[in-house]
Amino acid sequence: MHHPIEKNKNRVRSKSMLREYAEAIIIAVLLAVFIRTFVVQAFKIPSGSMKVTLLVGDHILVNKFTYGVKVPMTDKQILHFSDPKRGDIVVFRYPVDPAKDFIKRVIGLPGDSVRIVDKQVYVNDELLEEPYIQHTDDRILPASVSPRDNMDTIVVPENSLFVMGDNRDESYDSRFWDFVELNEIKGRAFIIYWSWNRDGAFTLDSEEGVVRFDRLGKLLR
Repeated sequence: MHHPIEKNKNRVRSKSMLREYAEAIIIAVLLAVFIRTFVVQAFKIPSGSMKVTLLVGDHILVNKFTYGVKVPMTDKQILHFSDPKRGDIVVFRYPVDPAKDFIKRVIGLPGDSVRIVDKQVYVNDELLEEPYIQHTDDRILPASVSPRDNMDTIVVPENSLFVMGDNRDESYDSRFWDFVELNEIKGRAFIIYWSWNRDGAFTLDSEEGVVRFDRLGKLLR
């Protein structure tokens, strides 16, 4: 026969364990929210505009701490660490529809002049070396038809960036909708942590398999 005091002790222990579990879950949730808000956020690549640097199905981590710290739910920066550099791969709110996130590479910085001649990009009248790009269309479109391959000189405004996709002939970027304001930048993409090939087979082959094992842990440059 159990003594009433022992029953009370068991109840107290149960309540104590439930409280510990609840506290642990709350702390874990708060920590996850803090990390996602201020430090790192995960994104999935939905299109091929950054091929071959990023493929459809790549899952990446974006460092939100690189350039500074913003007040949650606002664009106001309370701490500034650095400015985006030419060549950085950044995630930002799409200027035409801020509800969408885009990812592109920084080409022009504030004050830079940018022009495109027969698919070649010149920044401040110097040809930009771009080992990361690819072209899928041999045609050269004149500026009168499209700014894709030829674009007159433009100057990047203050507090803005000129961005382009690495898959140059299939990227919708600053050539078409101008600039990205610095306060719209969410962070810098720095690593691929998972890569899913929806058209692949269940095999360990990195090229043909569902999981692209050779891309896991790849640092982005």
